[in-house]
Amino acid sequence: MPLTTFALVRHGQTDWNAQRRLQGSTDIPLNDVGRGQARDAVAVLSGYEWDVIVSSPLSRAAETAELIAAGLGLSVDRRVPELTERRFGAAEGLQAGPELDALRIPGGFRGAESEEEAASRGLAALEALAEEFHGRRVLVVAHGTLLRLSLGRAVARTLDSIDNAVLNLAHHHAIDGWQLEYFNGEPVMAAVPA
Repeated sequence: MPLTTFALVRHGQTDWNAQRRLQGSTDIPLNDVGRGQARDAVAVLSGYEWDVIVSSPLSRAAETAELIAAGLGLSVDRRVPELTERRFGAAEGLQAGPELDALRIPGGFRGAESEEEAASRGLAALEALAEEFHGRRVLVVAHGTLLRLSLGRAVARTLDSIDNAVLNLAHHHAIDGWQLEYFNGEPVMAAVPA
């Protein structure tokens, strides 16, 4: 049974990333550093053939996907609303400090989407793509927290933060589930045969 291969790429940097502000579902655009990161990602991603490119509808992911697609001579097939970043509610826009700490509750922030909810939503979106594009290669551009939680649930591991515009390569098998080959650009297992 063929594998479905996924490149899971976090968008490039935004000003809020640089300022260490919690973005969540607030639609903050890429900055020039982020655009450069997206263009740089093409070198690694061009080592594979991609059948489909999808992204979150938030502008930072959508623009990253467009820049990568242009560099690969492809186009973005669609925006997937379920790939939007985890919603952090009133914590969005805040930096570490007393104001953010006042909103903390176990597992997140008051009024925010829980880690469990975000992981369920993100993994369901990835599994729907795996079913739709069974046996193909899918490039997904989305968001760090959503990808970390979804991928962590898929491979039953706690994962570190995901870096901007680096390769995370995972494979989905209808029976055996998910395998993670690259995380933050580094190999975590032997290459999976095609």
